[in-house]
Amino acid sequence: MRILFALLGGVSLGLGLLGAFLPVLPTTPFVLLSAFFFGKSSPRVHRWLLSHPWFGGMIRDWQQHRGLRPHVRRRALWMMAASFAFSIYMVPLWWVKIALVFTFLALLVWFLRLPLVPDRPAVAMKQTRP
Repeated sequence: MRILFALLGGVSLGLGLLGAFLPVLPTTPFVLLSAFFFGKSSPRVHRWLLSHPWFGGMIRDWQQHRGLRPHVRRRALWMMAASFAFSIYMVPLWWVKIALVFTFLALLVWFLRLPLVPDRPAVAMKQTRP
């Protein structure tokens, strides 16, 4: 079972990395899924993902709070809207366009219901008295 989870983790991480460069493929869900699979199969790779500068914060926020930071949510919403708008524009069948609109609306309702994790406060400077 560990081999299957490791394989699924590798595939989902690969798709997440592709999603960082392709506008239609989402990054966040695939990276979160790969963290889940590697958490079950390879503690070493799971630790690497948690300490990764790009993905670590997002994975920790999801594992600890089941939520997203506001800037991650905004970026994801823009990408979802752009992807669905492009798909709706490109599809010639009207019934597929309607199905895409309803799928987008359902995804949007679910996504907006996810809790927001407050942004980390900036490092406060210590005030010293002379």
